[in-house]
Amino acid sequence: MSPAVGNRLAADGRERKDIQMADDRCDRLQDAAALWSIGEVTSADVVTCACDALVEGIDTPSLRILAGLTRSEADIEVPDVLPAALEELGLDFYPRDSHAGREAAARALAVQAVLGRLTARQLAARIHRHFGHQLPLVERLAFLDDEYDLRDYAGRTTEAIDQEVMSQARQLAHGYRRGGNWPAPNAS
Repeated sequence: MSPAVGNRLAADGRERKDIQMADDRCDRLQDAAALWSIGEVTSADVVTCACDALVEGIDTPSLRILAGLTRSEADIEVPDVLPAALEELGLDFYPRDSHAGREAAARALAVQAVLGRLTARQLAARIHRHFGHQLPLVERLAFLDDEYDLRDYAGRTTEAIDQEVMSQARQLAHGYRRGGNWPAPNAS
């Protein structure tokens, strides 16, 4: 836990809940940074996420700078300010199109599906669009996106493909984020 988050914790028995909430806030910023590294979200989206983190009680000097950027400044300044903001929070920075960033972004997309923010079909399509069949971690999801397109010939129903996509999503999401209680990878 970073000092910025740790200093915000209550000492009256609410500490565990506060840690959980702080982790959830940091997870959202980490996901935004990973998704930014592959172009899934814009620099302005990262700034908005930084603003949300500040409003929710996460506070570091670089996070304040990041949150204070205007939309017109975001594209120019986020690449310079984001690494420091993440470091101050004990989070990882992923350079654009790095292998580690691609894997983190794939996991962040899976989290979105597990949380119900993306459908199974949307997850498979986004994975396929960003990574094709070139990222072993999510290659099965790219094949499942192909199956959606060929389901009339493959003999599988959309529901069966959806179930397998969501199973893959849970496996990717399980253990990825610090906050939240994730279902076991093989849970339905």
